[in-house]
Amino acid sequence: MTQPVVPAPAGSPHGRPGRLKVFLGAAPGVGKTYRMLDEARRRAARGTDVVVGYVECHKRPRTEEMLDGLETVPRAERDYRGTAFTEMDLDAVLARAPQVALVDEMAHTNVPGGRHTKRWQDIEVLLKAGIDVITAVNIQHLESLNDVVEKITGVPQRETVPDEVVRRADQIELVDMPAEALRRRMAHGNVYAPEKVDAALSNYFRVGNLTALRELALLWVAGRVDEALQKYRSEHGIGRVWETRERVVVAVTGGPEGATLIRRAARIAARSAGGDLLAVHIVRSDGLADTSPAALAKQRALVESLGGTFHSVVGDHVPDALLDFARAESATQLVMGTSRRGRLAQFLTGRGVGETIVERSGDIDVHMVTHERAGRGRLLPVPSSSLPLARKVAGPVAGFVLPVLLTAVLANTRGHLNLTSEALLFLLTVVGVACIGGVASALLASVTASLLLNYYFIPPIGRFTIGETNNVLALAVFALVAATVATIVDRSLRLSRRAANATAEAETLSSLAGSILRGDQAVEALLHRTREAFGMESAELVHRSDGGAATVDDPAEGGVAVPVGPDDVLVLRGRRLAASERRVLIAFAGHVASALERARLAEAAAEVEPVRAADRMRTALLAAVSHDLRTPLAGAWAAVSSLRSREVEFSAEDQQELLATAEESLDRLNRLVDNLLDMSRLQAGALSLVLEPSSVAEVASLALDSLGDSHVPVTTQGLDAIPDALADPPLLERVIANLVTNAQRHAPEGTAVLLSASALGPRIELRVADRGPGLRPADRERVFEPFQRLGDTDNTTGLGLGLALSRGLTEAMGGTLTPEDTPGGGLTMVLSLPTADGPADVPAAPVGGEESLT
Repeated sequence: MTQPVVPAPAGSPHGRPGRLKVFLGAAPGVGKTYRMLDEARRRAARGTDVVVGYVECHKRPRTEEMLDGLETVPRAERDYRGTAFTEMDLDAVLARAPQVALVDEMAHTNVPGGRHTKRWQDIEVLLKAGIDVITAVNIQHLESLNDVVEKITGVPQRETVPDEVVRRADQIELVDMPAEALRRRMAHGNVYAPEKVDAALSNYFRVGNLTALRELALLWVAGRVDEALQKYRSEHGIGRVWETRERVVVAVTGGPEGATLIRRAARIAARSAGGDLLAVHIVRSDGLADTSPAALAKQRALVESLGGTFHSVVGDHVPDALLDFARAESATQLVMGTSRRGRLAQFLTGRGVGETIVERSGDIDVHMVTHERAGRGRLLPVPSSSLPLARKVAGPVAGFVLPVLLTAVLANTRGHLNLTSEALLFLLTVVGVACIGGVASALLASVTASLLLNYYFIPPIGRFTIGETNNVLALAVFALVAATVATIVDRSLRLSRRAANATAEAETLSSLAGSILRGDQAVEALLHRTREAFGMESAELVHRSDGGAATVDDPAEGGVAVPVGPDDVLVLRGRRLAASERRVLIAFAGHVASALERARLAEAAAEVEPVRAADRMRTALLAAVSHDLRTPLAGAWAAVSSLRSREVEFSAEDQQELLATAEESLDRLNRLVDNLLDMSRLQAGALSLVLEPSSVAEVASLALDSLGDSHVPVTTQGLDAIPDALADPPLLERVIANLVTNAQRHAPEGTAVLLSASALGPRIELRVADRGPGLRPADRERVFEPFQRLGDTDNTTGLGLGLALSRGLTEAMGGTLTPEDTPGGGLTMVLSLPTADGPADVPAAPVGGEESLT
């Protein structure tokens, strides 16, 4: 149970929070602790008050020598489950109040009984008390990289530290070492004890693992350095680009030229090692856009396939938004497409986005890329109208009729209203017409209202002349206000409709795309959601083989058909879809195509794999049974036939030899049949288990006794020093016997098989190692398949069920069986089983940081 953090002593002796320095390594053994101690000695030589709060040397002589001359705070002793452990005495370090404290293994889990669960929490208390801390941690212990490291190395990391804790460090120093150099250091005994070296080199410390971890460490530190650089530039107001590395930003609009621009930008980024590719799409702040979601989705996929990242930035002024993004990302180059506007449109509308950005880009290089759509846009912008036909007709009619009707009403009530009120009523009529028929109808109503207002209500009445100058100004203002208000009202209505459509499209796409993540029948779920979303009578996938038209409408029944692949069409029947709905449907068709392809691949794999497995099993079984069962049967038959023969007189010694041959052959036949029966029980799930605490030493002794004499001896190590395993004793005996027999079969003359045991947290490990030819990496899983006899050429080694049966029995008991390379040549089979009394959540405290990796 985690105890509450005790506040740091009031009044820090140094008047400020402590500073944290972290030595970050890619793997154990690179020299973090040595560098940390070297740093401490140099500071102490300069007169700094330095103490060692906790340093773990792992019995490395050169590291222990670095402790000489440094003051060490005595550790606190704690008892855990009957075993004594030592931890950093946090209270003693706080009471000592040094300027600098050395605290090793930042991610370490403390033994229960202290203030905190984790050592990094102890470090934070020291920092709050104003004590500078120097610590060390490996890249695999960072929380964000925990799953990545496990995928690379196959070793889960139970001890982690939040990335933010390390990021807050004032200094992070990378301790780097090439993989080959670290392996040499390991082989020389400078990292682990000699008995652990071979296992470490063949597992966690493989060249590939170390190279990958080294790259992770370098990239993580590079990101931290980049963050520090950005912070420095921001604090000092530095806006110009520092070309520390190439960052290429490509502006995409979702237009047909997007793929050309992205590929061009990718080529530019590829010319510089470590260059970044960033694609950016500027979205209006009102959320309204005419861009096709399907086109943007394709361009996003293209950018990600080329190793880049895709970004959406909100901004109403495209040049400002694009340049702000490029400068924020420290872009060195900006790629844009030349304008699609025609010459007349460019002349009438002035400078475009490209010209503005080139003028204002400053120290960012701008590439204007030509494409096939350049200059092929419309000569003039063509306003689009989404009004239905009835309103298109009613608008102009209302623009003429309503002002006339208002004039008739006001003429009959002349004298009750003044000119200002009459003008406002005409203005209200113009606004109403704008709501009905849009800005064109409103302009017609404005002109009509102006003429009627002049003729009937502005003196001299009955004439289109105006007697007073003020009335001329009033009429002009009326016409201007009417046109302005009508334009604003029409634009607001159009934006409101577009906003509603955009919201509906986003909700529809989100809902439909989310269906992919729910349920096992993704295609059926997508079809159901499609039918519901578009209010159709039916939605189905139709297979076509004639390569029909891309989009086919059925005017007789209503509906639409959209292709979702080369041979399939998504057919919706019911009503006819509007253009905006078709755009959403086409964008979603890509999701249906992906789901359909995944479903087909999964179905094909499910159909083929059982057939292939059965065929392999049948072929192997026939080949094995035809020889391996016949061989011992033939030996026993020959011995018995000889004994029954009356033609030959056998001596007593010969008879005993023939009887021994028959017995040996029948025993061998019995073992083969037992293996076949046990394998069939495993595959059928009918094997009964009785798990109980089992002495590994006793079970191993029985297994070795059952093997009899062999030309290859077996050496045991550590069997009596491990706790009891939770296992079925007869099955465990069978597994150990099979593994030792397999090792003896491949061990060269003059060598021995090593059977060793060790405890690792809540599990025990048995290792059966030989010095034979070993296994190729490609064969490490094949060797556990039934009827596989890899490396056996004499056809006298049985059915090839021994290792397959051993893994099956081991997994049935909750264990694992994995092959490893024996250092120096050979194969090691590692049998891991849970201990009889070890809980699954035993803390990792008793196993110190780096040591737990072996």
